Amino acid sequence: MEINVQGYKRVTVVTVTGRIDSVTYSEFENALQAEMEQGKVNIALDFSGVEFISSAGLRVLVNARKTVKNAGGRIVIAQPSQQVTETLEIAGLEVLFEQFPDRETAIAAF
Repeated sequence: MEINVQGYKRVTVVTVTGRIDSVTYSEFENALQAEMEQGKVNIALDFSGVEFISSAGLRVLVNARKTVKNAGGRIVIAQPSQQVTETLEIAGLEVLFEQFPDRETAIAAF
């Protein structure tokens, strides 16, 4: 798994490629935690390159959403891969995360 973080004026974009699973979820969690600890609570997740997301990865998403929401921010998903979309739907979590067709639209939503 690879994680790239880019800061913009009103939003932080976290691009993830590869698998978010029981082996890599903590790296993903740490990356999000580091941003939130710096007060960055508007986050767009670019999941176009995510091949797989496990229940551990979903738990990280839900916990991060709760943290940023309590701080007045939000998390959105930009360009989710088919795998991410299906996993969110199966888990019933698609209603919790706004999804956008590309990262530019997601960034503009803030």
